[in-house]
Amino acid sequence: MATQQPAPTIPNLRDRIPKLEPRRRRPVPSNPVPLPETPDLPPPPDTSSLVFQIPSRRILSVKDHELFLSSPAYNLIIAFIFGLSDAVVDTPISAVKDDDCSLSVKSILSVLDEAEALVQSTPPDDAEGSRFGNKVFRSFLDKAQAASPSWHQKLGVSSDDAIAEVGTYLNQSFGNRTRIDYGSGHELNFMIWLLCLYQLRVVDKADFKPLVLRVFVRYLQLMRTIQSTYYLEPAGSHGVWGLDDYQFLPFLFGASQLLHHPYITPLAIHQQLTIEEFGRDYMYLGQVDFVNSTKTVQGLRWHSPMLDDISSAKSWAKVEGGMKRMFVAEVLRKLPVMQHFLFGSLVPAAEGMSTEAGEEDEAEGDGAVVVDHDGFKHVHHANSWGDCCGIKVPSAIAAAQATRKNGAGDALRRIPFD
Repeated sequence: MATQQPAPTIPNLRDRIPKLEPRRRRPVPSNPVPLPETPDLPPPPDTSSLVFQIPSRRILSVKDHELFLSSPAYNLIIAFIFGLSDAVVDTPISAVKDDDCSLSVKSILSVLDEAEALVQSTPPDDAEGSRFGNKVFRSFLDKAQAASPSWHQKLGVSSDDAIAEVGTYLNQSFGNRTRIDYGSGHELNFMIWLLCLYQLRVVDKADFKPLVLRVFVRYLQLMRTIQSTYYLEPAGSHGVWGLDDYQFLPFLFGASQLLHHPYITPLAIHQQLTIEEFGRDYMYLGQVDFVNSTKTVQGLRWHSPMLDDISSAKSWAKVEGGMKRMFVAEVLRKLPVMQHFLFGSLVPAAEGMSTEAGEEDEAEGDGAVVVDHDGFKHVHHANSWGDCCGIKVPSAIAAAQATRKNGAGDALRRIPFD
């Protein structure tokens, strides 16, 4: 008789399966760099006590730079730039009408219109095939410098000494005469020109919104015309900002414009329909559209990887905060950038800073040498690549136009594995 096998026992899986617990969310990494605050903008100085002077370079050493970073001029620049940015929070360009512009703002716009007329009357020579700067750009600069006194008189600046000081920043804002290039340092000169006009009481805080949404936007249009006409090369070998070959402030001001927008998110820079519909009203989107138009390769991740990375930010507040940090860290706190900054009476140097005459004495230790670049002597250290000077870089605008002339039409070249 067969032996009956015992029935198999069913294991108690309750004792074997590990207890499920909800996954703990990883903390969002925080930026160790604090968000820079906007200092109070001081009232304009009493100009009757000022001695106007031609702006000159005063940051000639690490010590000079440290003096600047703790000076009233440092706070003045941040207060003005960030004050302008804060003035356009949640405000599209179309919100500022002609009636909202003061007579001074309208006069500034007229100056920029006349500058563009000078571009139209100074066409480039035939440099077919060249992707480097066109030398006729220097003729435009000569005409602009000659027109500077009448432009400033139109703004109510009557003193010849004041015109010489303030006009220096405007002339520097169009690009570099020797290298025929343009970058964010020239853009900064334009903002210092506006700051000088504030210091002279030509404009005041009530003009801040039109200064950004009408004046600065008009300046952007002018510079795009100049860049396209004379094939200005990007200043520096790799760009200070890593965002755009030429500009930075459209991204700061543009992020403020979109700060609390109900449906346009940072990812919108990848949506062409959104850019086409809102690019004229929001600087951030408009500048991305211009960057795309100047490249011969399609895709932000290929030609503008930092802009592509920033688009993954959860909110425009993150983007705006990052732009403010970048302005402080990558411009004001970078000696290779700030050693080209110009100080006068309206944006004064700190007590104890060097003068250009004594520059050679500052080039001591660490293999430092004084170089003469574009008429400006400054210090290069042995451990520096001379990033302030850079190397000649062909104009992306010229390359894009050449591609289209060669039969590519408006189509951009795709990366094979895109």
